[in-house]
Amino acid sequence: MEKNDIMDENSQWVFPLGEAMVLTNQFNAARQEHRDRLGRTLVKRLEERGFHALYIQTKEEALSEVLKLIPEGASVGVPGSVTIREIGAMEKLAERGCSVIHHWNPSLSPEERMNTLRDELLADYFLTSSNAITLDGLLVNIDGNGNRVSGMAWGKNTLIFVIGLNKVTNSLDEAIARTRNQATPPNALRLHLQTPCASTGRCSDCNSPDRACKALLVLERATGGRTTHVILVGEDLGF
Repeated sequence: MEKNDIMDENSQWVFPLGEAMVLTNQFNAARQEHRDRLGRTLVKRLEERGFHALYIQTKEEALSEVLKLIPEGASVGVPGSVTIREIGAMEKLAERGCSVIHHWNPSLSPEERMNTLRDELLADYFLTSSNAITLDGLLVNIDGNGNRVSGMAWGKNTLIFVIGLNKVTNSLDEAIARTRNQATPPNALRLHLQTPCASTGRCSDCNSPDRACKALLVLERATGGRTTHVILVGEDLGF
């Protein structure tokens, strides 16, 4: 027995550590190739629906693509999106002199918050993510206030989605289920909402006044009068 061997849970020697590392690399390579092929397939489906689509592998590349699309000094509305914050877009855009408009600032008064929600929609760019995307290119989102889905459905500005492949679903029904059961409960917890899903982790189609899933939007195609970009990322991002 050598130190560079691996034991299973029954203390039986299985294979050398070097071989395990080779297998791990092969598994990771297969996972990456699967993500890459899925991403390229989704790009084709999105382009057929009128979106400007791109697939990249990492969140660092996603940030780079966002910065290519948004010029210095532009105004950028960022609604409630965990993904956009995870890729570091807020800080980088501000460093480039962009006016980053978002309502998550806890120091805002109720009136200031309402004005900020409005200004997000009127910015030069509306930068967000999607709660789900189907294999045939439908973008599915759920919202509490309605501001985020409003900005996706209509605007004269440029719309940019950044979407991790963890949000891909097989069908519209699965996408809607994902918005309710995977996106909403963690957001309810993050916002300290008193909803059943915050306790159980699953949607019960409640009638709570705190309910964070009141407006459902399905984008079947890119809407008219504006340019819509979709940046797909081969990583897990957002809820």
